[in-house]
This record gives sequence, structure tokens and C-alpha cells, in this order.
Amino acid sequence: MDIGDTMPNARPADAIPDSWVERMPAVARPYLRLMRADRPIGSWLLGLPCWVGLSLAAADGFAAWSLFWLALLFAIGAFVMRGAGCVYNDIVDRDFDAKVARTALRPIPAGQVTVRQAVAFMVVLCFIGLAVLVQFNRLAILIGLSALALVAIYPFMKRITYWPQAWLGLTFNWGVLVAYAAAAGTLSATALIAYAACLCWTLGYDTVYALQDSEDDALAGVKSTALKFGETSRQWIAGFYGLTILGFGVAGFVADYSLFYFLGLAPAAAHFVWQVRRLDMHDGHNCLMIFKSNREAGLLLAAAPVCEALHTLL
Repeated sequence: MDIGDTMPNARPADAIPDSWVERMPAVARPYLRLMRADRPIGSWLLGLPCWVGLSLAAADGFAAWSLFWLALLFAIGAFVMRGAGCVYNDIVDRDFDAKVARTALRPIPAGQVTVRQAVAFMVVLCFIGLAVLVQFNRLAILIGLSALALVAIYPFMKRITYWPQAWLGLTFNWGVLVAYAAAAGTLSATALIAYAACLCWTLGYDTVYALQDSEDDALAGVKSTALKFGETSRQWIAGFYGLTILGFGVAGFVADYSLFYFLGLAPAAAHFVWQVRRLDMHDGHNCLMIFKSNREAGLLLAAAPVCEALHTLL
């Protein structure tokens, strides 16, 4: 008997029990869970690199006041495209998800949503994302569309490499480049270096996330950096976070930013130190808490170029 026959609207183990999704009509809940609408951290982590790109553009003197409108568009785009990515990931991973306790009751393996329905829902979300993308200039549109290959391949990387987190970093942080191009009409070395730094950030926080599923992933044959690093994961995470701050520092040096920018990086560095010190690799709840705190980390990273922009304006 299918799980969905006995629990047609059962909540996945990793769903948020008191979220707004649980107050929505029963017919809508599986689709909202499918796009992880009850867990906004993914939308934050997709949207924050876009805001980093915009804040870098502001620091470089491009269209400072129009950036507020662009920031809103990127927030909408991040929400719907993160949702579309989750749907696509669940379609591809439905057999693996059924074998992992945390994901076994996700809508597709639980039988609450069919694969055909999930594909249709994903297409709708993608069209909304496209409607946002075409509001930008030609360069930003081309850069945004070029990320589709990264998105399409990502769910398969955990089957062939212990470094799927690196591919996620390439994908999730593409917004740095799209946003900078949308604001500046060009790309700069600063934006490219910041993109590389954000890749290191993702390697750190997604290794933290993967620590929750290490045992189940090993049984299901799914690879991750958490499995590769094992008991040395803390040191690797610290190293990735260190490279993140170093990368942002190099970006500021190349752009000849003022001392205000580098002082603005200090809170982000302190936050990363806090994460590493508080991390308990064998406590799933602790790992999830540390992972979610990367919303604050991303905001702090974006704040450093804002400090530079304010300095130049004032």
C-alpha cells in the first residue's frame, strides 16, 4: 500500500509544524511543501548572493537608488526559482527520498503529488521566474539563462561525486553575477571574486546541512562532503568559511575599497567563528540551527559592500 493511501496529507519529518503552510487548504499543502514554502532558508540562501551582487554594484557606484527595485525582483525570483529547484530535485530524487527518514514523507514519495503534477507545477514556477528575469538587461538575462545547465545537472552530482556541495555552490551563487550585471550592465573582477568566495561559503554551510543525513546517505548510496570529511568536517567547514572572508577581502582589495568595507567584513567573520565553535556534528538539531544561521551570515556579507557604498555617498 502506498504511504499516500493511508496518510494523504502527512507532514514530512523536515517540515515546519507551525508554519503558515499548515493553515492553508489541504489541497494546496503538498505543493507548498514540495517547493519548501514552509522553510524559507533556501530562498534566503538563493537570494542573498543576488543582494551581494547588488551591494557590490552599489559600492562600485552603479545605480544606487534603483537597486531597491532590483532587490525586490531578485527576492521574488529567488523564492519561485528555489521552489522550482526543489520540485525538480524531488522529482529526480524520489527513490532516494523514500529511503531516508527525514524525506520519506515528502509529497512525491508519499504519493500526495504525482510526478506529472509535480512537473506541471515546476513549469508554472519557472514561467514566473522567467517573467522576473526578462525585467533585467540583456547581459543579466543571458547570464541567468546560462545557469540552467548547472541547475539541471545538480541533483545527479550526489550520485557520482563526494563534492555535490561544490556544484550547489556554483549554482546557488550565480545570482552574484546576474545581479551585478543587472545593476551595472557589465561584470567586474570584483563580482567574479565575490562569486568564488560565495562558493566557499556554500561549501561550508551545505556541509553542515549534510551532517544531518550522513548515516542515511551512506545507506542510500548518496555522496556528500560530510561523508568525505567525516570527523574532520569541523576543520573543513572552518577552512571554507575562512576562504569566504579571504575572498571577500581580495575582492575589496582589487576594487580598492576603503577601510569601511574591510571593517564591515568583521561581523561576518565573527559569525563564522561562532558557527564553528557552536557546531555539534553529531546533533542533527544543532546542525540545522547552525545551517539556518547562514541567513544572518549572508546578510552580514552583503552589508560590507553597503558600508562602502554609504561611505562613498556620504
